[in-house]
Amino acid sequence: MSSGVILYGAPATGKDTVTQALSLLDTRYRLFERLKAGAGRTTGYRMTDEHELDRLESAGLLVWQNSRYSARYAIDRPGLDELTQAGLVPVVHAGQPEVIEAVRTATPNVEWTVVQLVCDPETAKARIIARRTGDVAERLAAGAATPTISADLTINTDCLEPNEAARQIDAAIRPGS
Repeated sequence: MSSGVILYGAPATGKDTVTQALSLLDTRYRLFERLKAGAGRTTGYRMTDEHELDRLESAGLLVWQNSRYSARYAIDRPGLDELTQAGLVPVVHAGQPEVIEAVRTATPNVEWTVVQLVCDPETAKARIIARRTGDVAERLAAGAATPTISADLTINTDCLEPNEAARQIDAAIRPGS
């Protein structure tokens, strides 16, 4: 059975930073780049357009989709399959609890470890401002609306360096190794 990681958390809790640390720890950890149609940041996404997302949705190939920050985002089954079939460990970023069950249901051949990332709201605010995306209020509201969940592992990114967070996640995926 393949392994995967779902990093769950509000905006600016450290999903990108922890993913980068995981990739440095072991090159098999690979960010699952969600599909994105719309404005804003392009790094970490597979950019597409609304027409293509509609086509994938009609074909039943989208596992999850949402609209936020003037853009539409999607997790596609072929993208997940490509990573697992290559022997890689996909790292999926999630900001809504429903993503977790959707991904698990769509990929029963993958054992997913769910890691909740948290940080102090003031830390999140400072990180959001530093990004200079121009949507601070919307991201803060999204953060406030992100519920805590019962996860396999919860990491406070205020208290743990990214490398240590990566080591803890790796240990949770491969207990005893």
